[in-house]
Amino acid sequence: MYGCEWDDETEEVKGYDQFGYDGEDFITLSLETKSWVAPTRQAVITKQKWDSNVAFERNEESYLTEICPEWLQKYVNYGRSSLIKTELPSVSFLQRTPSSPVSCHATSFYPDTAEMFWRKDGEEIHDGVEKGEILSNHDGTFQMSINIYLESVPPEDWIKYECVFLLSGVERDVIRLEKTRIRTNESVKNVSTVNCNTMNILLAVAVILLCLIGGIIGFILYKKYTGSQDTRTSSSSPEVSSLNSKSSDDSRDGTPSGKPLL
Repeated sequence: MYGCEWDDETEEVKGYDQFGYDGEDFITLSLETKSWVAPTRQAVITKQKWDSNVAFERNEESYLTEICPEWLQKYVNYGRSSLIKTELPSVSFLQRTPSSPVSCHATSFYPDTAEMFWRKDGEEIHDGVEKGEILSNHDGTFQMSINIYLESVPPEDWIKYECVFLLSGVERDVIRLEKTRIRTNESVKNVSTVNCNTMNILLAVAVILLCLIGGIIGFILYKKYTGSQDTRTSSSSPEVSSLNSKSSDDSRDGTPSGKPLL
C-alpha cells in the first residue's frame, strides 16, 4: 500500500509505502531515514537488498513527496465544487396517528455532516426523543428524522418545542412545532379523496366531450349522405319528364303506342 497525505493549511506532505505478508506488516519505507524498516526478521534480507538500491529509494521518495502530492492537489481542485457544496434540507413534521410520536423529518440535504435535536424553551432535551440514522437518497442527498413523544403534553404547550437542524458550515435551521404544520395520515387521506373526485369529474367531462364529438361527426356524415341522394334524384328527373312528354304527344295524335298503322 502506498500513497500520500497533503495538508492544505500547513502544506505538510506525508508519504507512505509499505508491504504486508500473511496479514502482517512486512517492510515499510521511512522517508525520514530514507531507508526501509523491517519489523520482522523475515524481512531483513529484503531490507538489505532494497537499501543497497539507492536509485530505487530515490524514485520512491520523489514519487511520494513530489508527484503524488501534485496529483492529489490537482484532483482535489477538480472536485472542490462537489466537496464544498452544501444543500439545505426541506424540513417537515409528520405524525401517523394522534397517539404516535411527532417526527421532525429533514431531507434533500448535503453533505451528511448534519445534526438534529429537539429543544423546549430554547434548551436541548433528550427525554422521550428517538433519533434516526442518516440515510441516503437516490439523488445523492441525505435524509434523517428525530421523533419526540408528546402524549402527556397539552396541545397548547406544543408551541414551546422546536426542531433544530444543523448542517456543517451552515447556519442552523430552527422550526417551531405548530399543530397546523403537522402532516398526518388523515390529511393524506383527504388529499387522496379530493384527487380521486377530481379524476372522476375529469373522466366524466372527457366522456361527454367524446360523445359530443361523435354526434357532430355522425351528423356531418349523415348530411353528406342525404345530400348525395338528393343530387342523384334530381339528375334522373329530366329523363322521366321527357318520356312523359313523348307519351302525351302520341296520345294527342291518336296513334296508339306500340301498334303499327293500317
